[in-house]
Amino acid sequence: MAEEKENPISRLGEFFTGVRAEFQRITWPNRASVGRQTVAVVCVSVVTGALIAVLDYAFEAGMNFLFTL
Repeated sequence: MAEEKENPISRLGEFFTGVRAEFQRITWPNRASVGRQTVAVVCVSVVTGALIAVLDYAFEAGMNFLFTL
């Protein structure tokens, strides 16, 4: 037998009910935790950017040295 198709509006309602239930299960971080994590991300980004800049400068100097030989 062929299965009956559900009403799309009913399926959409079930979807949003499921989404709401999942959002209630989320453990949201507190403000202090978000602040610490933000500072950590910024610090790691700055260090990574500085490392890339130093490597870029070193490779450029090395290539210039090789091309002047």
